[in-house]
Amino acid sequence: MRSAVGICLLVLAAGAVLAAGPGAPGSRDLGDSVVVQQAQGVPSVSLGGTVVPYKEVTLAAQLPGRVAWLAGIEGDTFKESDLLVGIDDAELLARRRAMLAQLDSADAQLRNAGVQYNREVFSPRSNNAPGGMGMPNLFDQMFTRPMESVIGDRERGTERGADIFASRIQVQEAQNTIMRLQAELQGLDTKIRDARSIAPFAGVIAKKFVEVGDTVQPGQPLLNYADVAYLQVEVEVPARLRAGLHEGMMVKAELDQANRQVPVRVAQIFPVADSQRHTVKVKFDLPEGVSQPGMYAKVLIPDPSAPARANPVVPSSAIRYNGSLPGVYVVSESGEPQLRLIRIGEGLNGGFVTVLSGLTAGERVLVNPGPRVTSGWAQGAGRGQ
Repeated sequence: MRSAVGICLLVLAAGAVLAAGPGAPGSRDLGDSVVVQQAQGVPSVSLGGTVVPYKEVTLAAQLPGRVAWLAGIEGDTFKESDLLVGIDDAELLARRRAMLAQLDSADAQLRNAGVQYNREVFSPRSNNAPGGMGMPNLFDQMFTRPMESVIGDRERGTERGADIFASRIQVQEAQNTIMRLQAELQGLDTKIRDARSIAPFAGVIAKKFVEVGDTVQPGQPLLNYADVAYLQVEVEVPARLRAGLHEGMMVKAELDQANRQVPVRVAQIFPVADSQRHTVKVKFDLPEGVSQPGMYAKVLIPDPSAPARANPVVPSSAIRYNGSLPGVYVVSESGEPQLRLIRIGEGLNGGFVTVLSGLTAGERVLVNPGPRVTSGWAQGAGRGQ
């Protein structure tokens, strides 16, 4: 398509050189004229699409609650990480404070278990006297305990090992309690974070679904947020036209704004076709500031399977309209202008328009017919293209 347009422009440039000078028929009184040239090119198909943002997300509620903060309305602009929607988190904060108190108690239990373990290591309970004072206590230490070990009624090494093991278990249980409370605190912090909807990128609020004071449930949409600085045209392209497109290719699009044509670039070709409609979704990058999301646009897709055709081309300034009927003034051999109704096709770069019927290559048309020529016929070029 690009090579065909390039050939077309070269032919048109040659045609401009052939434009009649003062000595050409009719040029002295009627204005400049140009010889109608014939441009070769691959036929294209006009497909309708929708202008969509480059990035768009729907922020939804992650937990039940009441909407306490809403950053703005549709069209308001925000930066990345700005707060957009806030759900009342007073209950979650109260639970967090209670969990911090439990975590402090578990830390105290861990310190106490460590102290008891050290006491068992350096001052075993198994060595303590069973009770009493004075001579009975001394008698127990000197005779009763040694005799218990001799006759096998008591093994003090085993008792001490069991006491040390129990002290270690208490330390481990205190550590596990702290780890459990820390995990619960992390989960609670996640819920508190989910109560705040943060802007994932710089953009605007496209549509909001809630107001301050509304009660929401998990999964309920809050607002649509979009990046409208970069726009794309989303088109469902028939499968037979897919072969004529590749990423990075430049084509033309006609926006729903006074039939304005702009160049667009093939940004993404989806790998899987629609099994019902047998189409492939294609996205085209739009120039900045030329449209708005949701608007209608037509993209001219080259059709490599159709036979190439040649159509005459004329400058858009040569076309005059009476209502919706386009026409041009053809200079006859006698030098008199004659009105000729034509059927126009797509516009080309450089201000030229293809003519589907009504003209043949080699004829001469007025480029800018003056009021004397166009009397009785409405003036104004550029409409209906």
